[in-house]
Amino acid sequence: MEGKTIVRDINVISEELVVKEHKTYIFFKRTLDIIGSLLGLVVLSFLFLIIGILIKLEDRNGFIFFKQTRIGKNGKTFSMYKFRSMVSNAEELKAALLEKNEASGPVFKMKQDPRITRIGKFIRKTSIDELPQLINVLKGDMSLVGPRPPLPQEVEAYSSYEMQRLMVVPGITCYWQVSGRSNISFEEWVELDLKYICQRNIWIDIKLILKTVLVLFGSKDAY
Repeated sequence: MEGKTIVRDINVISEELVVKEHKTYIFFKRTLDIIGSLLGLVVLSFLFLIIGILIKLEDRNGFIFFKQTRIGKNGKTFSMYKFRSMVSNAEELKAALLEKNEASGPVFKMKQDPRITRIGKFIRKTSIDELPQLINVLKGDMSLVGPRPPLPQEVEAYSSYEMQRLMVVPGITCYWQVSGRSNISFEEWVELDLKYICQRNIWIDIKLILKTVLVLFGSKDAY
């Protein structure tokens, strides 16, 4: 399924939003992504090892990394990586929890999700679970900065307005991550993403990366 384009026409909304694709910006953005992801993977390699051991000690079933199909630029699918923060059969248990969804829009979030492991709660609270996405950035599936890549079933529920989030390469962080995260409604989340798409430049990217580092550990809004 990876690399497949979802069956939705995102070109019908291209006139509603002007996307900045200046060659100089794209070059520097990709350069920043490569250098930043490589540096991050090297510096954080020992942390990766420790987290991997803790995940396996708590739940020997399943993998250390959680691979999930996400939607990228122009509707192209790719496999996004995370540290596994839930029990190994989490997807099978999700159906029974849908009525307890605490997020608005086509997103599932639950503060007291019973599927989350003890180490999972920690790495989610500190956003450490997102660090393997540096691999996605290095591969070019994602950028350090950009709208978060949605799930296929979420995109199927998107309106034409919300589909505009898919007009650029998705990222690890954006305005949502530094502005309240799970306390922000889906509608506000979309507005923040479209704001980034309209305004983005290399200085905004660097600013958002630095802000993300500052709020990375112990964000009360992450779950």
